[in-house]
Amino acid sequence: MDWLTLNEIAVAAMFLTFIFMLFRGIPVAFALVGVSLVFVLIAEIALDPYRSLFRGVIDFDSTGIDYRKLRALSGRIFGNTIKNPVLVALPMFIYMGLMLDQSGVAQRMMHAMQKLFGGLRGGLSLTVLLIGIILAASTGVIGASVTLLGVMALPAMMAQNYSRPIATGTIASAGTLGILIPPSIMLVIMSDQLAISLGDLFMGALFPGLILGALYILFIVIYGLISPDSMPAPAKAQRAGVAELKEVAMAVVPPMLLILLVLGSIFVGLATPTEASGLGAMGATLLALFARKLNRKVFREVARSTLNTSGYIVGIFLAANFFAYVLRRYGGDEIVQELVLSAFDSPYMTVGFILFIVFCLGFLLDWIEITIIIMPLMLPIIQGLELAVPGYDQVRDPQVVWFAILVAVTLQTSFLTPPVGFALFYLKGVCPPGVSLSHIYKGIIPFVLLQLLGLFIVFRFPALTTWLPSVAYAD
Repeated sequence: MDWLTLNEIAVAAMFLTFIFMLFRGIPVAFALVGVSLVFVLIAEIALDPYRSLFRGVIDFDSTGIDYRKLRALSGRIFGNTIKNPVLVALPMFIYMGLMLDQSGVAQRMMHAMQKLFGGLRGGLSLTVLLIGIILAASTGVIGASVTLLGVMALPAMMAQNYSRPIATGTIASAGTLGILIPPSIMLVIMSDQLAISLGDLFMGALFPGLILGALYILFIVIYGLISPDSMPAPAKAQRAGVAELKEVAMAVVPPMLLILLVLGSIFVGLATPTEASGLGAMGATLLALFARKLNRKVFREVARSTLNTSGYIVGIFLAANFFAYVLRRYGGDEIVQELVLSAFDSPYMTVGFILFIVFCLGFLLDWIEITIIIMPLMLPIIQGLELAVPGYDQVRDPQVVWFAILVAVTLQTSFLTPPVGFALFYLKGVCPPGVSLSHIYKGIIPFVLLQLLGLFIVFRFPALTTWLPSVAYAD
């Protein structure tokens, strides 16, 4: 039997075993490491001491897997990967989002905007979406955004007799914008895995993120006109005056200043993304201090949560690197690339096929595993395709930047699609009685379709992802 056929079986078995262990409830990092060790053991047994039994049947010399070779993995992880300065931005942005949660910025915005838009039909949904966009551009932490919006907005929506599906769908989709609109921890990891500029990714993701937000808002306006009973206006609506406008301005200005501090410093070239993450963490701390919410207890809780979240991500990061290393030694790179390239002749159809694979994997896996395992496998394919993606002579690897943003938009659906859909479970954890998981599932359907529409727009017009980086870093 040809060794390549057996390796194809081994690669497929690795993926299937990993997914099986996830459904058994085994933590992701342990599942990744456990599967990797088992398949290294298989190769080890085949090579020594029963090597002669397999000679002529399976050529494991082509993979070269044994436990001694794992020493190269430690040098790879603790050399180039862990020492990458871009990854320093990861805990900084997590800290920034958690500190903003403690500073009461979202609560003040919700209270002020509810006075401004609450008297309109669908006003609460518009308020949630606008706050979600601002939180996405100032925190980038999905769990914090969805939980905050759920706690603050859902009871008010229920009291105003909003449709449960439209209320939960609005909150879940608004909270997930943080994974795309910079600063985003997913883009930080993508930058490391694809070896491209984090600044290019941040600038490239801005327009697609705002387009998605605009699509959500347009949908709510149209849906409110078609089905007014789903988003009724309050019985006693009052017109917003100067006092309400002033309150909104005072609530929105602090997070907008933080956004300007982080993204503006990158845009004008005053700071690298890693340095900007430090500025963001400092700015969030100052906001909490000025709001008189900063004390020893809050700082300790934020620091502990930052450590836990960062440790969780880094743990999966290291385990996924281990899994990817073993997969490659089995020839997984060549197998996957041959499968993808043989599917279609058109380079754009090939990109679409990859996005379809990512979308399907989003039903089963978290974005971290997909980013770390799948993205490096697809990188050589994208670099080898002839794609007309404008770089304006400023953006390095423009088609990789475009592809990364496409995958980011696609992966955003993984937060809204069951059974993994973390945003759905974050929201369910804070839902009042009477709101079931089925309401949430029904509510996210139109927003997933809107995300696919946004994906098509970015796919059709790649300049949306490369024009802003070319302007930001033009000489």
